[in-house]
Amino acid sequence: MELEQIQTPVSNKLLADYWSNDAEIHAFFDHAYNDEAFIARAAYLQQQNYRTAELAKIIREYMEPYGISQQTEKHLQQLEQGALVIVGGQQAGLLTGPLYSVHKAISVLLLAKEKQQQLNTNVVPMFWIAGEDHDLEEINHTYTIVDAQTKKRGYSERTKYKTMASTTVLNQDALTQFIKTTFKDFGETEYTESLLANVLAHAQSSATFTDFFSRLMNDLFKNHGLLMLDATFAPFRNYEKAYFTALIENNETIAHGVVAQEQKLADAGYNKPIEATKNNANLFYVKEGERFLLERKDNSYKNVLAHVNFTQEELLQLANETPQLLSNNVVTRPLMQEMTIPVLAFVGGPGELAYWATLKPAFHTLGLQMPIFAPRLNITLVTRQVQALLKQKNTTVAEALDNQIDAKLADYIAMIRDDESRQFIESMQQQLQGQYEQFEQQLQQRYQLNDLLEKNKNYHLRQFQYLQAKIEQQNIEQHDVAIRQYRTLQAQLFPNKGYQERVYSPYVYLNEYGESLIDELLALQMSISDHHHIVYL
Repeated sequence: MELEQIQTPVSNKLLADYWSNDAEIHAFFDHAYNDEAFIARAAYLQQQNYRTAELAKIIREYMEPYGISQQTEKHLQQLEQGALVIVGGQQAGLLTGPLYSVHKAISVLLLAKEKQQQLNTNVVPMFWIAGEDHDLEEINHTYTIVDAQTKKRGYSERTKYKTMASTTVLNQDALTQFIKTTFKDFGETEYTESLLANVLAHAQSSATFTDFFSRLMNDLFKNHGLLMLDATFAPFRNYEKAYFTALIENNETIAHGVVAQEQKLADAGYNKPIEATKNNANLFYVKEGERFLLERKDNSYKNVLAHVNFTQEELLQLANETPQLLSNNVVTRPLMQEMTIPVLAFVGGPGELAYWATLKPAFHTLGLQMPIFAPRLNITLVTRQVQALLKQKNTTVAEALDNQIDAKLADYIAMIRDDESRQFIESMQQQLQGQYEQFEQQLQQRYQLNDLLEKNKNYHLRQFQYLQAKIEQQNIEQHDVAIRQYRTLQAQLFPNKGYQERVYSPYVYLNEYGESLIDELLALQMSISDHHHIVYL
């Protein structure tokens, strides 16, 4: 396994500016990403009071059904004693979702290890599972590669309700079929039988999307002690009571601050990632497992679809007595993390960076400091088959990530085109056109057959087109192997015109290289930076 670091084309202006030392975007955060910021943030956290012993107990309770490894136990004890935390999170996707979920976990683990050494204080890794999210269409599928093409494979069970991932019960038959179909696409390797059996066993023990996700993630990262917590876990909701109260009491000020900050972000040349409104309560009400976004108006909190209308006093009572009926959104989730966890840094992707750029006034409204935002690692995995094809086609991963494979394929197809046949057919068409023109001149003096003649001519021209298409088709088929190789490179390295990590599940690569792949990736000398990490397997 070899590691290469490259600079990729800038596709996200905000992220590119975040890595710049003097860009205007830094005014939207309390910290830049540098060593001095980590020292200052650690000093700040050590002056705050966090209920880390209680938090560690809750995380232990959540993780016990999945198994607590020796390293996990060590991190739980360190958290109990006041360790700082590197946090990253993601929705509970099937087969852990796209690779970037695993890349976030790797980023969290490596950054925690790095900062523990640099700061000479305990820093533990934690993965916040956004089990409260209800966009099941975003997490109920994965992609595989079939015949050098990207293939979508979905879990067939659907629901018309906006139920949370943590409360949506899985259909075992549909889940088993999804897993078997997906693994069939992967192909048979020396690891397939045991890996498939392991995934199926975890599936059969899982009740919900979040349950299945947690089992797989714990299995992959147990040797490294990744702490995990589902946002909807009932003991954690009880732990959050006082913090929900703070969000409700400061609700209007938070909303107004986010709206103003988002406008500043737009004025600075960036988009409005949230499209925040002043009446958005930034809290969901949970009714029968469904989430309903609350709107604040005239000191009341309502949702017409859920038929609920709370006064602020009633909502505060709800937070105190039944906090499991409340849920955070993109604005309040980072605030809740900051109030409940001593977050040294939050690891996120480009989308999350944009959201966080709107939140500085919200943090300050609650008397909080923004944690350091750490952009997750960007990683592309290059299999041995792909390495051989890159060499054969005299191209590179960097060129693939710059979307140049399609152009190379087009050049190849142009090179193999049968120009001689094309020219001969074009010559025949021109002769035919000339003969029809002569014939038309002779006929028009005696007969009214112009329409019939035009129809007859067009028929023959279509036949020439059909013949040309058939020649081109057979020519392509004769060069199918080479063309498939180009398409394999595209599907593997830049599927659907995007990064591999946004499309494929890690199980595509675990099936080929075994579960030790995670340990091997964590052993590489990778660190968070503005580089793209290319891993040659």
